[in-house]
Amino acid sequence: MLSDKLGHRLDTYLYPPFKKIFGEWGDPNLFTLLGFFSTLAASWLILKGFWLSAGLAIILSGLFDLLDGVIARNLGKATIFGSFFDSVMDRYSDLLLLLALTIHYLKEGDSGLVILTSVVAIGIALIPYVRAKAESLKISCHVGLMERAERIILLSLGALLNWMEPVLWILAVLTHLTVLHRIYYVWKEIRNSNIGRSFPKGSIRNKS
Repeated sequence: MLSDKLGHRLDTYLYPPFKKIFGEWGDPNLFTLLGFFSTLAASWLILKGFWLSAGLAIILSGLFDLLDGVIARNLGKATIFGSFFDSVMDRYSDLLLLLALTIHYLKEGDSGLVILTSVVAIGIALIPYVRAKAESLKISCHVGLMERAERIILLSLGALLNWMEPVLWILAVLTHLTVLHRIYYVWKEIRNSNIGRSFPKGSIRNKS
């Protein structure tokens, strides 16, 4: 939702300072990796209980995630593999943060928060899956409140302000509402068109 509203507007603010420092050099995939390693650092900091530093590392990972797209667009380096690689690394990053939180709460013996974090992980994993499945049916599916930008903002605030438990409750509710919203949206799009109303007789559905 937030990313849809901003679109590429942030390019105007992010690319000029990048160009001043690096000129025409820039590898989007490198910045994707830097974002991933920032998430690794944030996960380690969560395990150590350094919440403020973890929050800053999550923000840094989000900044790198923005920059890889900015660089790809403005330097003409957008590729199919880059988009695929970015998406895979985003999933690793999302779930590593939640794994770190799960381990942290296991160490504290708080089974309630372990379950809550697991519920959030399911929602976060399903949001991009539903979108990808919709796109395989030629349906663009960007609806819903909890896209990645919103999730990163909430998780960073939870760490910075030591409000992780209320943030996890918000994510647990809104991620699954987003999944349901996307399912409903795809159902409505299919209903209003002739896209895949049924599989041909004898065909095998993709179970992946």
